[in-house]
Amino acid sequence: MSRLLKLYLFAYNSLQAFGWTISLFRILSCFIATNSVNGAYASAGDLICLLQTCAFLEVVHGAIGIVPSGVLFPLMQWGGRTHFLLAIVRRIHEVQELPAVFITFFAWSLTEVIRYWHYALNISGGCPSWLTYLRYTLFIVLYPMGLAPGEMWLMYQALPYIKEKNLYGDFFTSVPFSYYNFVTVVLLIYPFLWLNLYLHLFKQRRSKLGKQHHKKKKI
Repeated sequence: MSRLLKLYLFAYNSLQAFGWTISLFRILSCFIATNSVNGAYASAGDLICLLQTCAFLEVVHGAIGIVPSGVLFPLMQWGGRTHFLLAIVRRIHEVQELPAVFITFFAWSLTEVIRYWHYALNISGGCPSWLTYLRYTLFIVLYPMGLAPGEMWLMYQALPYIKEKNLYGDFFTSVPFSYYNFVTVVLLIYPFLWLNLYLHLFKQRRSKLGKQHHKKKKI
């Protein structure tokens, strides 16, 4: 990998890490100041929308081969999160203060702070072993937390508003189903798609932490 490419990837991951660190700080500061989970979107929603939109670059990185992640799993994660965030949470003001938003944003932010700092420090050659351990361990709790009481519960709570507002009705006039039907189907298949990604992360965990353990034994 060329120095210029390394510099670009280090800059991208560092900026994402800073952004998600700020998001996590805002979410927790708001929670401590108000003793309420209702302000998560107001405190960090716009920033998280920006960070998540920019994360499409990771799909591009995998597609052109500058990182070994491939396209499928980054696209699945980016697509699921972006749909949840921009198509539902950002458009339906009635759901923005629900606890599920706080749960989702907290789980996402903590996950991404660790993930992006891990990537950035790996590129620079100075990633501590404890950060690698956190990167491939905390997802075991944070991913299910972000999914069930977070994304899925909020989408379910959003269904009455989607139906009442006939959300994206103009777009769906040309197809034989509504956006309400689409989100209902998404809710049914979401756990199966997510499980595929979750099991992939366990494979990564065995590979990365196994290598780390092998290096320690050699030392």
